[in-house]
Amino acid sequence: MKKNSKRNHASRVSDIEWNSVDAEREKKECPNNFVELLPPEVTFKIFSQLDIRSLCRASVTCRSWNHAIRHSDSLWKPHCLTVRAVCQREIDDDLESGYPWRVILLRNYQKSKVKHEWLSGRYSNICSPISLPEKIMYPMDADTWGEILEAELER
Repeated sequence: MKKNSKRNHASRVSDIEWNSVDAEREKKECPNNFVELLPPEVTFKIFSQLDIRSLCRASVTCRSWNHAIRHSDSLWKPHCLTVRAVCQREIDDDLESGYPWRVILLRNYQKSKVKHEWLSGRYSNICSPISLPEKIMYPMDADTWGEILEAELER
């Protein structure tokens, strides 16, 4: 029984040592890490000034930035509301389903870009499926295609 107790203690000590090693490594990776130096409110204010692309890039800078961005759902809300201008039904459905803002944005961002292109008439003169730009297409549901078709018929 004592051997088991010693092993558990040794295991906890080694876990603590590894965690402190990871913390030291993290400090060396980002020595001037404002996320750890500034109050969370200031960090939030800084990150809230970023556009979607910059926010995503900042989230892969280091672990502490990733954690701060990933777990601050209100950073993603303004971006979602911008996407909602194009994908109102989809955003509202996701909100009703209880998804966090970050997930809602991930689920709808690319769709909003493609849907905006269609609704603005960019593809109004497409004569065949071959003419469609394959790279930016995104799978959309029947309701979304219905909205696009209505917009095309009104042109």
